[in-house]
Amino acid sequence: MYNTIALQAGQFDIKSLMPFALMFIVLYLFMIRPQVKKQKNERKFQSEIKKGSKVITTSGIHGKIAEINDTDNTVVVETGAGKIKFEKSSLSMELSKKYMS
Repeated sequence: MYNTIALQAGQFDIKSLMPFALMFIVLYLFMIRPQVKKQKNERKFQSEIKKGSKVITTSGIHGKIAEINDTDNTVVVETGAGKIKFEKSSLSMELSKKYMS
């Protein structure tokens, strides 16, 4: 009896790994891949930003780019409360004219 249990425990079957492989593929397709694509688009936007663009920061502050300082990777955003200095990496997206009222 103990011999058959030991033999069954020692067998390796590729079918036992299929659920884990399927879960990893689904996780990659629905969670990892879209996030990487979003980060790539944000980096592209941050490198192409120009003075006068209306932007939204990652914290939700809306404003217009007043100055760009490429040496220390910062921008000055003009908001309703005044001018605030931000890192370029904190800019989330450009505020298009269709959302402006």
